[in-house]
Amino acid sequence: MLKKALVTGSARGIGRAIALNLATQGFDIAFHYNKSADLATQAAQQAATFGVKSIALQADITNPEAARSLVEKAGEQLGGLSMVVNNVGNYVEKPIAQTSLQEWHEMLDSNLNATFYVTQSAIPYLKAAGWGRIVNFAYAAAQHSIAGNQETAYRIAKMGIILYSKSLGKELIGDNITVNVVSPGVVENSIGLEETIPLLPAQRAATLQEICNAVGFFISPASDYITGQILEVAGGWML
Repeated sequence: MLKKALVTGSARGIGRAIALNLATQGFDIAFHYNKSADLATQAAQQAATFGVKSIALQADITNPEAARSLVEKAGEQLGGLSMVVNNVGNYVEKPIAQTSLQEWHEMLDSNLNATFYVTQSAIPYLKAAGWGRIVNFAYAAAQHSIAGNQETAYRIAKMGIILYSKSLGKELIGDNITVNVVSPGVVENSIGLEETIPLLPAQRAATLQEICNAVGFFISPASDYITGQILEVAGGWML
């Protein structure tokens, strides 16, 4: 089984944790960054200590050509691709009336469109590998279609990722490629933890390892028959 993975937005935070966790499982890793070159290089060096090949690649994946080039470089330098984790996605919290046109486009581009650009370019590599795993990221409120007061553009983008993942999962299951979604709630590196944690049923944030565990389930043989599904890692939030 080919074990070659591209993780977008993996210079820091959730993406970095996922990429390093994959490295411990024997995956060669392409760390992606846009501006955090030093952090991505450090992460790649850390991954290499687990005996895998690791590289750091720069791209603004809101640009479709840059996203395509990223995937091509990852596939070429790693010797193929069998897994893509789409972790990139900016966030803005503003009322609709105060959301600028630039912010609206940024939410759709960095979350939904970037996921599409990277995945579309990666599909031929996954098919060539004979099996594949695509894990996309939404957030814990995304599948609950209710109005949001402060993050409408972000919610629309993440809801789009869920529908996109379901459709793509149905399309690719015959190629032994699954497409699933991890939807975190509040995570240990989230902002405003002191204010948010008292509102959570679990009374604590998710650890980065718990997010990695969810991704790990979707890439494991135990999930071979599972596609187009959403796994919330939210400690009871939004129930």
